[in-house]
Amino acid sequence: MRNDLRPSRLSPRDVLRVGAVGLRARRARVVLSALGIAIGIATMVAVVGLSESSRADLMARLDRLGTNLLTAEAGKDAMGEEVRLPKNAVAMVERIGPVQHATATADIDVRIRRSDVVPEERTAGVTAQAVRRDLLSALGGEVRRGVWLDRAGERLPTTVLGAVAADRLGITRVGETIMMNGTRVAVVGILEPLELVPNLDRVAMVGFPAAERHFGFDGHPTTVFERSTDASVEDVRAILARTISPGKETGIKVSRPSDALAAKAATDEGLTNLMLGLGAVALLVGGVGIANTMVISVLERRQEIGLRRALGATRGAIRLQFLTESLLLSALGGVTGALLGAAATYGFARFQGWTAVVPPQSLAGGLAATLLIGVVAGLYPAIRASRLHPTVALNAA
Repeated sequence: MRNDLRPSRLSPRDVLRVGAVGLRARRARVVLSALGIAIGIATMVAVVGLSESSRADLMARLDRLGTNLLTAEAGKDAMGEEVRLPKNAVAMVERIGPVQHATATADIDVRIRRSDVVPEERTAGVTAQAVRRDLLSALGGEVRRGVWLDRAGERLPTTVLGAVAADRLGITRVGETIMMNGTRVAVVGILEPLELVPNLDRVAMVGFPAAERHFGFDGHPTTVFERSTDASVEDVRAILARTISPGKETGIKVSRPSDALAAKAATDEGLTNLMLGLGAVALLVGGVGIANTMVISVLERRQEIGLRRALGATRGAIRLQFLTESLLLSALGGVTGALLGAAATYGFARFQGWTAVVPPQSLAGGLAATLLIGVVAGLYPAIRASRLHPTVALNAA
């Protein structure tokens, strides 16, 4: 009589087939249990995908707009006195070696109305600024309708409106007129939104010569814009204020408009981390749901377990069966969630006009997380099932 008999081992294919039996028999419960995992994975994949898509769009915008623009604005010195930029501030900035382009704007004290029948106190929230002809090219702006100020236009009572200013004044086409103080001014152009300098969107712009002739402008700019080579931006930034106003540089604020967009990216990253945390919570809830489903499954299938044990199935085989079932249930939710998250990313990115980006590592990480949850959630029910005595299991009602 042979004493070297050993229990047979299930092939991987048989393990998967046996593990799938419980899922096919309880489809409604499987769908509800997998839903928790799917929601968690979909949230995490979509959050990472949308964050990366938004960041890619932001980087593309920065590449298009440039990060080499600096602004210098007049402020107050250490004694609290107002600092005025010199009339030749642009010429002084242009003497800095790496500077490629310099221009300026100036605030002018003008009340703007849609027409002369509108009371003077109703200005529609639109201000006026004197600008140089080269401002638009320096800022990389575009004209939506009409034209920009040319050599003749900068001397005449004509204006170019920012995008928001045109909406507030109800101007939809060029050729219409608005009132600046008591002067009727023709609108010759409307700009597209200026992403780097959004405050100019709410401004009616006139040429320096026209501002001096019609609105009492004294020729002193309030903001200087300059573009330099990318490699020298920080060097120019360090000397820009004292170049413009030697001895009063503390009263001049130098800033880099592209930093605001970079700060937005950092804010988005913080929000992304928060949403990932919420996705992780949903994933944890899904894992608890799977564990609960597997425990109930073990209780309902005690007779099946007892029969298999009586026919020679080892404890290890029983553990493997229920662990495989838990893994398949978790994987079903993970794959569904990954597909939903990717679809949500592509749909929202397309709606926003972004290039959709779904990092492969987010998909891989999400699926790995589901498998880990499947193992953790199924381990206790699998061990519990394997410890059932065949006689007790077969006699279970």
